[in-house]
Order: sequence, then C-alpha cells, then structure tokens
Amino acid sequence: MEMELTALHWIYVVFIALIIGFMVKRRDTTLICIIGIFLLALVATGSLASSISGIFNSFIFAITELMSTILIISIIVAMSTVLTKSGINDVMIAPFAKFIKNPTLAFWVIGIVMMVISWFFWPSPAVALLGAVLLPVALRAGLPALGVAMAMNLFGHGIALSGDFIIQAAPKLTGDAASIPVGDVIAASIPLVITMGVVTTLSAFILLKRDMKLGRIKADNEGFVQDQTISENLLTLGQKKFFAVFIPIAFLLDVVALSILKLQGGDATALVGGTAVFILLILSLVAHKQQGLEKSTAYLIQGFQFGFKVFGPVIPIAAFFYLGDSGFNQIIGDYLPKTSLGIVNDLGAALAASVPLTKEIAAVTLTGIGAITGLDGSGFSGISLAGSVAKLFGTAIGGGTATLTALGQITAIWVGGGTLIPWALIPAAAICNVSPFELARRNLIPVTIGLAVTTIVAMFLI
Repeated sequence: MEMELTALHWIYVVFIALIIGFMVKRRDTTLICIIGIFLLALVATGSLASSISGIFNSFIFAITELMSTILIISIIVAMSTVLTKSGINDVMIAPFAKFIKNPTLAFWVIGIVMMVISWFFWPSPAVALLGAVLLPVALRAGLPALGVAMAMNLFGHGIALSGDFIIQAAPKLTGDAASIPVGDVIAASIPLVITMGVVTTLSAFILLKRDMKLGRIKADNEGFVQDQTISENLLTLGQKKFFAVFIPIAFLLDVVALSILKLQGGDATALVGGTAVFILLILSLVAHKQQGLEKSTAYLIQGFQFGFKVFGPVIPIAAFFYLGDSGFNQIIGDYLPKTSLGIVNDLGAALAASVPLTKEIAAVTLTGIGAITGLDGSGFSGISLAGSVAKLFGTAIGGGTATLTALGQITAIWVGGGTLIPWALIPAAAICNVSPFELARRNLIPVTIGLAVTTIVAMFLI
C-alpha cells in the first residue's frame, strides 16, 4: 500500500486546510481556490501559460459536472414560480398545512419523507419532488428555510445515500473492493447507519432549536424564492383545484416509471426535470393565454438566473476539489505518478499505510480515509479504496472486514455525498434558496459528532 506523495499532494492538503479555515471564519474562498488551482497547474506543468489556462479549463470542467444539477434546480424553480403566481401552490399545500403545524413536525416529517423517497430514487430527484410542495408548508409552520434544507440534506444525502439499502450501488462498490458479498456490507452497515442517522439528526435539530430560540436563525420566509412572488388571479378556483391534483399525479407517475424502468441517478433526475418543463409550459399557456408563449420563456429565464446565481460562488471551489480526483488528468494533464489513483485516493492510501493495526486504530483510519476521499464531493469515488483498505485491515486484525467496509462507505458518503462539501449539497440549498456554504457550516458539528459516535460503535462491532 506504499504510495508516492509528491509536491502536488502536499499543495492540495495545504489548500484544503486553507479552504476549510476560511469557510469556518465565514470568509469567501473563491480567491483561495483559484490560487490553489494555479499553483497545482504550475507545479505540474512548469508552464505559466498552461497554469493560467488551467484555471479557465477547471471552471469549464466544474460547470460540465454540475450542469445536470443546475438545470433541474432552474427548471423546478421556474415551475414553482408559475405555481405561485397562478395560486395553484396555495391549493396544493393546504392539506399538508393542516398536518404540519409547528417547526418540530415540519423538520421530522420532511426529513423522514425525504429519506424514504431517497432510498428508492436517490436524493437529487427526491429534493426536486419534495421541495416545491413541502417547503412553503414548513415555512408557514415556522421552520426556517435553512432548517428545511438541513432536514432534506441529512436524511436524504446522509442517511438514505450512505446506507443505499434499496438501489445498493454503494454497498456493491465497497463489497466488490473488499471481496465480500453485498449482503454482508448491508448487514454490517445497518447498526452504523442507524447510529449515524439518529445522533446526527438529533444533534442538528437540538442545535437548530437552540439557535432559533436565541434568535440566531429567524423563522421567516426570506429564504424562499416563491414567497417573493405575489399570487395573481390568472385561474378560476376550479382550474386551480384541477392542477393541484394533476401535478402531484404527474410526479407520482414519474415515481411509478422510475420503479418500473429501474431508473436512478441522472436518468431519474432527467425524467423529473422533463415532467417539470411540460407542467411549466401547460400552466403558462392556460394561465396567461395569449401571452403564454412569451411567459413560458420568461419563467425559464427566471429559473436559469436563479440557478446560476446560486451555483456561481460554488464553481471555483468545485473546480479545485475536482482536481483531487479524475478531473486532474482532464484539466491539467497526466502529471501524477504512474501508480496514482488521484490525489485524494493517494492521500487515503498513504494514511492507511502509515498506521499500526489494532481494531480501534483500524476504525479511526477507515473513518479518516472515508473523509479524505469524500473531499472531492462525489462520495462514491473513494469508497472502492475504503473497501480495499477494510479488507487489508480486516485480514491483519483477524476479522471485522464487513464492519470496516461499511464504516468507510458511510463516512465517505456523509462527507462527500452531500452534507459537508458545499457543491454536493447544492440541490437542497438551492431549492430552499439558502447559501450552500452556510448549510455546510450548520451540518459540520452534527455530522462530526455523528461520525465520532459511529466510529466508536464500530470499534465494538469489529
């Protein structure tokens, strides 16, 4: 497991520390990320021109990687705007408003529903399905938009994605790397997923309620773009009721199609996005009649303006972290050592090779490897390495391979899959119109507490 670390690896580590430090201090990280990209390219290529070009190319790479998420958010916001302007949204949320009457119910109901849907279709399409309907209900119940984003984020991209019990893409990757059956990984992950989920969500909720009580977070509607749009008398009450039924049915048919056609990930997001476009067009034509063609375009423009406004600050930091994985070769070139698996995976492998082996240290190391490899914002890119290291450690200490594999998987996905890396949690942040950086900061303490407790539990299970 010996891994050659070069100046590129150490530059990357230094800038990770700088970026985290600036984020904690609530300072903008764009300049730091651009300098980091420039230095990595300069050290790798030795060419000033290539280094300057590398900054622009890294932005293109980041935008390309994020484009599907930018589009789905933009389209959902455009659709939600016409729902609010036409008054359909008020009719749609009325049944939920009768049930979700306070911030506590809003947090837990939204979180649990998000978790269940995410188990079957993964979090990104689940955010799109839930956000437009349940967010205004939660806001009216007194839960801040940041609290809604936390609930969707922690339950969806955290609990559901880290266990991945239904689709089983994550346990398949880690199980194959560790040479153990998928069923063993899932069985070993159940107590760890429960521990991580319960500890993290409870910690997040307690801290959220405390800050609401102290006035640090206000329960208002400023975070939601739709509440800034005044309802207009564009439809009759009968038409509003018809569309309030028609739209949920359309998305339920999407859910059925996802299940029958076994669509997931990007394919699932595309189906939801296409459905939202058709709903937007139909509503624009019916509500605005002769002006429908022009209004449909205007709503799309509003959506795209919102999407790129939200994603703009994230592109530089995403561009830097993508250099830690496959993006390095595509952006800068083949300058890493021949045995390299990517900068973040190299760092994880080097950590694994430098520690003594006991079950306690093995558990801590797998948590560390999962966290390091999750820094690229994927969550999935490093879990094969986690499985390989778990196999090595399990053989050395005489057991516990499945538990170590599950621990590495859970850590990598919680860190990189969408609860701590700002651009990975953008879907929830964008739907709720809150800063992804602020959401990452809010998640940091609860997720850290959860990882610490889960690591300790894993020590006893090995």
